Amino acid sequence: MQLIEKHKLAVRWFHWLNFPVLGLMIWSGLLIYWANDVYGIWWNGKELFHFFPAPFYQKLNVAGKLAPGLALHFTVMWLFMVNGVLYVLWSVISGHYKELMPGKNALRESIQVVLYDLKISKVHPPEKKFNAAQQFAYVGVVMMGAGSTLTGLAIYKPVQLQWLTALFGGYEFARGIHFILTLLYLAFFVVHVGQVIKTGWNNFRSMLTGYEIVKAEPKSEHA
Repeated sequence: MQLIEKHKLAVRWFHWLNFPVLGLMIWSGLLIYWANDVYGIWWNGKELFHFFPAPFYQKLNVAGKLAPGLALHFTVMWLFMVNGVLYVLWSVISGHYKELMPGKNALRESIQVVLYDLKISKVHPPEKKFNAAQQFAYVGVVMMGAGSTLTGLAIYKPVQLQWLTALFGGYEFARGIHFILTLLYLAFFVVHVGQVIKTGWNNFRSMLTGYEIVKAEPKSEHA
């Protein structure tokens, strides 16, 4: 067995800082959304599901906390933005982004990863630090962060930043995009945690310490 470096300190710092910050952003966003919960899933003019049912708010004790939600959301927002911008800058300067950018065969490889993880296919995808599915997911999350920031500013200051609000099709459309991105964050979180559990303690430890344990390849014997 041997220890090999997998995640640099900066990657771990940005990752673990972003985790609680994004959690607070989603929670405070829910406190704000309660005051005007207009979204649902509709079919043939009938609402099949409403985001969110009254018992959901009651269970989480969300009702009537608009002011604290706004204060928390607009405070943590700056941490979210700064952490995201610094991560992107560091990735470009350090060259870390090269590990995350999907290559020319990434789409085919990502499908292989999904089929293999779902046990539909026995073909093992290529071994690499970040597989193609992870590359698409991580790049997607960065783009979602940019989208959340811009749509958030568009609905936060629709008069002062009317050009930005107009760019997203107006206030209501910008708010809709902001809401959908939040749902995508939750979906990513569920899948991400599931993958961490699936890959085991060694993978999780690498995000804590930066190193993982791998089997040492046997030394070849020469006659």
